[in-house]
Amino acid sequence: MSLPSLRDTIQAHGLDAKKALGQHFLLDPGICARIAALGGDLTGRSVVEIGPGPGGLTRALLDTPASRVDVVEIDERAWPLLDELATYYPDRLHVVRQDALKLDAAALAPAPRQIIANLPYNVATPLLVGWLRQASQWERLSLMFQLEVAERICAAPGSAAYGRLAVLSQWCASCSVALRIPPAAFSPPPKVHSAVAVIIPHAEQPSPQLFRAMEQVTAAAFGQRRKMLRSSLKSIGGERLLEQAEIEPTRRAETLSVAEFARLAELNLASR
Repeated sequence: MSLPSLRDTIQAHGLDAKKALGQHFLLDPGICARIAALGGDLTGRSVVEIGPGPGGLTRALLDTPASRVDVVEIDERAWPLLDELATYYPDRLHVVRQDALKLDAAALAPAPRQIIANLPYNVATPLLVGWLRQASQWERLSLMFQLEVAERICAAPGSAAYGRLAVLSQWCASCSVALRIPPAAFSPPPKVHSAVAVIIPHAEQPSPQLFRAMEQVTAAAFGQRRKMLRSSLKSIGGERLLEQAEIEPTRRAETLSVAEFARLAELNLASR
């Protein structure tokens, strides 16, 4: 029994992208294969995919040597299609009918594990921050975002795109924009370009308490990014933290390196 083509499967199930769920289906098998390849050698790896939709990227992941693929889909319209695909890959493809925002994705499959996904744009950032909180659980994250979000993740200090997301991401991982994808590759085409960010967690990760301290520091600092740090960090005892960290209180958030933010987070935690 041969696997029907992706377009035939979509037509048979009458599945179209739903704007309310932030869906833009990626159907080009060549691009899907390039995204799957960003995971490197997946031999013996578990892969989690969020928002598979009709399964274009899922098929590419199943063409790799990954030992198992878990797909997390909230859209019940896609479940019959994914269940049908799973019959061609018994014991390798597992369909998880849940909301990814309420799910501990690392609990789905054994390590070493990766996430490779074309993320629903309307929940992509909170999903990433949640995975950074448990970065030690992941070998690599290859994630499609709107291009602007991918650039924010990888932005350097001093640039307009540098902010809370860059600091949290680069504190926990090495980050790079690996692939840019034009709107025409999707159905329906989004209004913006997209990009895949590859995020490889560092061997050493902050404790949950330190991560929360960093979230507090970056939220305060970038919440009023035009202000000097002594003013924007006032609510968390900024003057004292800045003096202890040997950071000029007249500087602004976007001028600080990730290492300087890490010092502030450690001092913020110690002061509690």
